[in-house]
Amino acid sequence: MRTEHATCAAEAVEVTLAVGGMNCGACAARVERSLNRRGDVVARVNYATERATATIPPNVPVKRLIDEITSAGYTAELVGEDPHREAAESAESGELAGRMRSLRNRLLVAAALFMPLCDYSIEFSNHPAQRFAGWQWLMVALAAPVVAWAGWPFYQSALRNARHRTTTMDTLVSLGILAATGWSLYSMFALDTGLAHGASGGVYLDVPGGVIMFLLAGRYFELWSRQRSGNALHGLAAVGAREVAVIDADGREHRRPVAELAVGDRFVVRPGETVASDGEVVLGRSSVDESVMTGESRPVETGPGDAVLGGTVALTGRIVVQATRVGRETQLGHMRRLVEHAQSEKAAVQRLADRISAVFVPAVLVIALLTLGVRLLTAGATSAAFSAAISVLIIACPCALGLATPAALFVASLTGANRGIFFKGYRALEASRHIDTVLLDKTGTLTEGEMTLIDIEVADGHDEDEVLRWAGAVERASEHPVARAVAAAAVERVGHDLPEVDAFTALPGIGARGQIQGHEIFIGRADVDPGRPGAPANKLAARCAAWEALGRTVVVVRRDEQVIAALAVADAIRASAAPAVRELQALGLRCVLLTGDNVATAHAVAEAVGVREIVAGALPTEKVAVIRRLQEAGRCVAMVGDGVNDAPALASADLGLAVGSGTDIAINAADLIIVRDDLRVAATAIALARRTLNTIRGNLAWAFIYNLAAIPLATLGLLNPLIAGAAMALSSTFVVLNSSRLLRPGASREHRERRGLRAATRAPVLAPDKP
Repeated sequence: MRTEHATCAAEAVEVTLAVGGMNCGACAARVERSLNRRGDVVARVNYATERATATIPPNVPVKRLIDEITSAGYTAELVGEDPHREAAESAESGELAGRMRSLRNRLLVAAALFMPLCDYSIEFSNHPAQRFAGWQWLMVALAAPVVAWAGWPFYQSALRNARHRTTTMDTLVSLGILAATGWSLYSMFALDTGLAHGASGGVYLDVPGGVIMFLLAGRYFELWSRQRSGNALHGLAAVGAREVAVIDADGREHRRPVAELAVGDRFVVRPGETVASDGEVVLGRSSVDESVMTGESRPVETGPGDAVLGGTVALTGRIVVQATRVGRETQLGHMRRLVEHAQSEKAAVQRLADRISAVFVPAVLVIALLTLGVRLLTAGATSAAFSAAISVLIIACPCALGLATPAALFVASLTGANRGIFFKGYRALEASRHIDTVLLDKTGTLTEGEMTLIDIEVADGHDEDEVLRWAGAVERASEHPVARAVAAAAVERVGHDLPEVDAFTALPGIGARGQIQGHEIFIGRADVDPGRPGAPANKLAARCAAWEALGRTVVVVRRDEQVIAALAVADAIRASAAPAVRELQALGLRCVLLTGDNVATAHAVAEAVGVREIVAGALPTEKVAVIRRLQEAGRCVAMVGDGVNDAPALASADLGLAVGSGTDIAINAADLIIVRDDLRVAATAIALARRTLNTIRGNLAWAFIYNLAAIPLATLGLLNPLIAGAAMALSSTFVVLNSSRLLRPGASREHRERRGLRAATRAPVLAPDKP
């Protein structure tokens, strides 16, 4: 990172700034307004990642942007292509972890003291006879750590905003906490004229204690979400190789950091190693696992002249690759930029309470001052005037407003966790309401993600178990994914007592062969004859053609010179896939299969699970293009995936759902995480998100109606501070109780729809061409 004066080149360029000090959506909006104040800058601010992305012309220095942000009360630094970027990101992660620890400690203190505060406040308010000598100091001792220390982040933010003549949600919260605390202290020490008898006021120290506890929980939840968003980018970087074996002009290998690799360099990739950059194979052959980049479940055989992608893994054979794209220009680097851009875009959603607070807080302060002034001029009773003014502040305390979102999120997170669902932010809830299209990844989402023996057909006169014993014995010595599937099926069906294999030979890109009890057994591709005559018989040939039409991988077994069996291997479909599709359709959602796999396989899987719209052969960038096209057509899109190649699509979709058995990168880029091995939870997650959003909106509506109705009563002196405090506590209690309804299973409209609606009418099949 650096903060020096910088200018752009001949054309307008995009720069990224790290923004510090933002505490809510209103903060991000204020920074964005400051940057866009002049027409020559177009900026977006991401509250989740604390980044501002701005497009500036050549004559605008970056320092001007930094000054604009600083004048708004925040800090800013330019994020550049730092050679020590990894260390800088690690430092950022450490700073975020420190802030989370601080919030967690404050939350633990507030949670530990809230219950005794609640018990004693109710007891001493309702039963004055229970008071004893020094009870006030016990209450102060319990409340002081919560109000003074745990709530300090809210006061700090409110003071900083006050210095810049602005207000936010923290201003509302701070006023409410201090008003409730001040009235409670006044009640305990000024109004209480006796230990057991006499005029006394109510004690409401449980109100600021509860508000602080819930808001700290919400703030901690937001930071956790921000950390996971950042981890998505770190995870994408971690997929790539760290070092590479570069071949110099003399033909010798030298291990170097990947950052030093240049276009045109040749490097070696051995079995099990990650390809360091995009390039072209110039020597050797290998089976390459491209699932991390394309979603293709089957390894791809590569040889001289074939292209390979950085981040993929060589499974068999040594290859030499000539780099054609390195660093940020690789497919993996482009995926990282897509995630960064998508996460920046999706932070535009702002909380309703934060938007209104800019007007609400000054209005409440003005009303309180006018109440005080008018009553002093008209009634002349100082105590009555101050009582009415304090009542306005207390009754207008935004406790319910502040609790509306975090209380519902807190309960929804508990409910979701019990069902294997984890929300990562408020955005997931907002998006769920409008979702009408669900894109489903294939490999690892609708399917198990690993090759399995699906079917076997033997020639007349041969026994299936015996053929499988021979095939399993040969394939047991190979590391190829197809070989592992055949060997595993043989062990499962006939046991571990497989015959010994002599003269085993691996045939890269073809198969394998070996000697068993005097017979040569070959298992491999049906379209390749490794020096032996003999072709599949008519029955086997027809069976092989049918399997291939379904997108399955077909291998044949030869004994000596005769084809004796054919095997079909495929990525097995999850048992929950078809029921999950039906439940999503019952919610009125349009389901589309979006995969990087081939057309035949995509058709087969779509038919099996009940999806009639498919887009096959889509690389990560093309998946994003499909999402953009649907969004431009007015669709609100959810994406369900699990792999690294799904991360840009998960981040670009209006709602990203990651299957928890998938990669960390997909999980970090998504908005909802499904940790159960049951895809049907996806429909449950969307329904729960919609219920939670409705609950939050109900909470906010109650909070605003309560304030609008109660403030006029307080200004007229019809509510004394005691009643105002009780009403404030009741309002907060209503919000918590309303949020707790989320603990109950679905009496919601979505639940009724899932039980009562028929499956949605299937749409025509889309052309499975690349977008």
